Amino acid sequence: MRVNSNTKVRTRAAAGLTVAALAAGATAGAGPATAQPKAAPAAAAAADCSAAYRIEQKLSSGTTWRMCWRYDGKAGLVLENISYQPKGEPKPIKVLNSARLGQIHVPYDDGSVEYDDLTGFDFAQGLMNLAPGECPGGTIKTVKVPDSWNEDPNVKGLCTTTRSRGHAYRMQGDTANKVFQAQGKDLLVYTVNQVGWYEYMTEWRFQDDGAITMNVGATGSLSWDDYDAGDGRGWPIGKGASAKATSHSHNAFWRLDFALDGSTKNKVEQYDSTVSAPTRGQRAPTTKTTRTKVTKEMAGDSKAYRWWRMVSATGKNKDGHARSYEIVPGVTTKYPGRSYTKRDLYVTQYNKCELFASHNPGNCGPGAGKSVDKWVNGQTLTHPVVWMNIGFHHIARDEDQQPMPVHWQGFSIAPRDVTAMNPLTPAELNWQNGHWRPRR
Repeated sequence: MRVNSNTKVRTRAAAGLTVAALAAGATAGAGPATAQPKAAPAAAAAADCSAAYRIEQKLSSGTTWRMCWRYDGKAGLVLENISYQPKGEPKPIKVLNSARLGQIHVPYDDGSVEYDDLTGFDFAQGLMNLAPGECPGGTIKTVKVPDSWNEDPNVKGLCTTTRSRGHAYRMQGDTANKVFQAQGKDLLVYTVNQVGWYEYMTEWRFQDDGAITMNVGATGSLSWDDYDAGDGRGWPIGKGASAKATSHSHNAFWRLDFALDGSTKNKVEQYDSTVSAPTRGQRAPTTKTTRTKVTKEMAGDSKAYRWWRMVSATGKNKDGHARSYEIVPGVTTKYPGRSYTKRDLYVTQYNKCELFASHNPGNCGPGAGKSVDKWVNGQTLTHPVVWMNIGFHHIARDEDQQPMPVHWQGFSIAPRDVTAMNPLTPAELNWQNGHWRPRR
């Protein structure tokens, strides 16, 4: 929570969160940091940027991730030219042209204020210096903040490190005398941006199995000047019920520009399944799944038995199946108060002007509108861009002080048929592809 609108204060002290705060709010699947990551050797297909702006990491399981980074004056960290190369693949597989935050929209329950933190509250200016202990085993890169308010625009604010996430798989061998198991490894890239009393941790996890998880974690402090929710909407903080923290929502948007196998001509598909009661002679209900090809811009909602995928127009795996990435929404509380927050997912035709999901500062043409919902106007998708909206309704609690534990919101994209088998398959099992019989 931040101070009230009449006394907003921004702190630009070069202070970082503690490593304990970093670890405390890790999302499901996160684990302790590992040792210093070893830089991957240069490759012909390395990300197209100078060494200072290149992230290239070979994980201990054999997977290499490559990308470029830059820092935008409003969006903060932007990752570009992202490719994935698991062991056994002769060259990197491009996944995304760019990945970035699209907005953090914060409306207060009492209707007094709402904020668009990226375009209206100087999110990017609030980049924080990180202490070495906040990037265990990794590297802290120096970021030059555009149009910085400080005398020195250079901030030690970008951490790249590796982490274990627990079991990647476990399988009892068919001879019952061997267990196949592996611990999954992630490349973690993150920054911390202070906005008012909040400190937002923007993290990107690149897994050795090809999945990418993107999270925003809110931490920092509750605003002690804002314990004024006298309308009954707030939650009492501290002794008695005289101080009530104002409840509010965090609606985080991400913008993903896919380029599977290097082509932006990706195809979008939606899958819906229906479950029917057993008919005569059946022992269980039946489930039927239907594919819908999405050819025009769309606004969609997550629901049970529904999912989407982005399909490569040019690339296939070694089994001859089209490569794709499935969109895996995270837990969300959808905010119905604004038109652009009423839907979970938007797919729009690429427009270099359409960068922020609400209060977009660019002039995108007559009648284009300033929010993502206005850009869904029936255009044919030849270069689709995905916008994901994940909401969190923050009703404060005593445990939110002091400091406030990290509360996370985010989603993932998961490879579907990018490789012919699990990219982490052990050598003893790599012959078991498709219809196979036990060896005798």
